[in-house]
Amino acid sequence: MKASIITIGDEILIGQIVDTNSVSIAKHLNSAGIVVREKISIGDDREQIQQCVTRAMENFEVTIITGGLGPTKDDITKKTLAELFHSGMHYDPTVAGHVERMLTARGIDFNELNRSQAMVPDCCTVLFNAHGTAPGMWFEHDGHVVVSLPGVPFEMEHLMQDEVMPRLKAHFSLRQIVHRTMITAGLAESMLAKRIESWENALPPYLKLAYLPNPGAVRLRLSAYEVEGESVAREIDRQFEKLRQLIPHNVIGFETVSMQELVHEILTRRGLTLATAESCTGGTIASRFTAMPGASAYFLCGVVSYSNEAKADVLGVNPDDIARYGAVSEQVARQMAEGARRIAHADYAVATTGIAGPTGGSAEKPVGTVWIAVATPRGTTAVVKQCGTDRGQVIDRASAFAISLLRDALDDGSAEA
Repeated sequence: MKASIITIGDEILIGQIVDTNSVSIAKHLNSAGIVVREKISIGDDREQIQQCVTRAMENFEVTIITGGLGPTKDDITKKTLAELFHSGMHYDPTVAGHVERMLTARGIDFNELNRSQAMVPDCCTVLFNAHGTAPGMWFEHDGHVVVSLPGVPFEMEHLMQDEVMPRLKAHFSLRQIVHRTMITAGLAESMLAKRIESWENALPPYLKLAYLPNPGAVRLRLSAYEVEGESVAREIDRQFEKLRQLIPHNVIGFETVSMQELVHEILTRRGLTLATAESCTGGTIASRFTAMPGASAYFLCGVVSYSNEAKADVLGVNPDDIARYGAVSEQVARQMAEGARRIAHADYAVATTGIAGPTGGSAEKPVGTVWIAVATPRGTTAVVKQCGTDRGQVIDRASAFAISLLRDALDDGSAEA
């Protein structure tokens, strides 16, 4: 079973918003055994919409569309689909009543533009949108299903979950797609591929391996398409167990677990505490931990010591060492971590100091040079990493490397548990 996802809106094409809808829709379809063959973004253009939907129906059994269902004149998706399917329009009093109640609750007048949202094509099944004013629409044509959903992400999400997926599962006889992902750290993608080459070559032919590198980690995804899910899932588990024996110290978890989630779990379970001292990463490490519920059990303090004065005055870094070695140095990184651990009375502290760019680099310390340190009850470890040349990339990679180094330090101190 194959599908196309079409997102509609000029705002997507000009980069005004990021298309997150297609990501969510693809996950829903994949989990039900429907393979997404393409994702397309197009503008609010009648001819382009009709051409894309027509071509999708010629090639795929399912087409999911989002966007262009609002009350204003630039929202043309509904009328365009009605024309494509040679359908008239009618006024749906159920939709109208729902829209009027929602607007009244918000103190908004129910005008002609809002009333137009209750006009729906005669040939569609209306999908009730409990969270917005634009209903979803389900079309069937020559064995194909076309679904049109609002572009507002949370409205689309509820309709996919509550209306679309149950209907697709009832309408088609679907076979499963099975994905499972192992997350590794400590080996670059090329080094990992070489280490596990014999295991990869011995995989059953129906299992497909994908390498998905991220800063500080490489995800290994095994996939099987149109299979009997339970037996294949067991085989994937067996294969991953073989892989774990090859790289026992590099496996950090499965599926979507992040490095900070793993560290979060370790700190919480062991009753340990953490502080951060960040320069070039600007609080990114602290924000990754504090974004997780329960972080208050272990996260004590985060210092963004961007200036040399703050490094000295707040964290106690020796000004002479800054003058002698530079702010981006092993000596400063170590003292930042130790200072954060000291002032917060934390068990562990992690620190970063580097050159995020685009300026400030030199031949000795080019843009992307970052020193990372972790202070522990047993001492302090520091490493230098080259984190790229783009400022955002440097911050992201340095933060990931720092959390990975913290995880290694926690592993080394496992006896503390």
